[in-house]
Amino acid sequence: MISTSYIAIEGVIGVGKTTLATALAKRFQMQLIIEEVETNPFLEDFYQDPERYAFQVQMFFLVSRFRQLQKLSYIDLFHHQTVCDYMFEKDGIFARLNLDDREYALYQRIAPQLGENLAKPDLVIYLAADNEVLMGRIRRRGRHFERNIDREYIIGLNEEYNRFFLHYDSSPLLIVDSNNFNFVDNRAHFEMLIENISEPFQGRRYLIS
Repeated sequence: MISTSYIAIEGVIGVGKTTLATALAKRFQMQLIIEEVETNPFLEDFYQDPERYAFQVQMFFLVSRFRQLQKLSYIDLFHHQTVCDYMFEKDGIFARLNLDDREYALYQRIAPQLGENLAKPDLVIYLAADNEVLMGRIRRRGRHFERNIDREYIIGLNEEYNRFFLHYDSSPLLIVDSNNFNFVDNRAHFEMLIENISEPFQGRRYLIS
């Protein structure tokens, strides 16, 4: 058993957030929240023309993430353990990378007000991975709307994620080197992760293969 009421899993596109969240939810009978990615009508257009569609795709995700996580404010997290394959703060990571100055100024007037009263995770798991590992995983899962993802975009996104979590201290943080961890096919790796999240801790902890 784990004592954590609310776990959020983060990492760059393709790193394995949803896979891990689903596995944890099944193992511990937790409520599972999966980000609504495929319902974003602007996403495929964004990967083809980022400058034109950045603001539309960003605002759709902002509202979608807010609506999903708003429900947690009305759930007794002490009795309903929850695992989510993202955290609300990720929205700002993408906004800083993708929006121009005027768009980002408008975004900053909206996003903080939406996130102000959302429940905070008791634990954040950051799945870190190298750029080539991420690109390989994106190709293997074969989502049609990701076929035009540019390698340079993933490199920039990875840098933004690493910069964000270098300074993150709002919740206990487990940083996992996921380059060589296989939570799906290697039971020992999964159990190692379970052991690390079963012991309460403050600050940050590293899980390195």
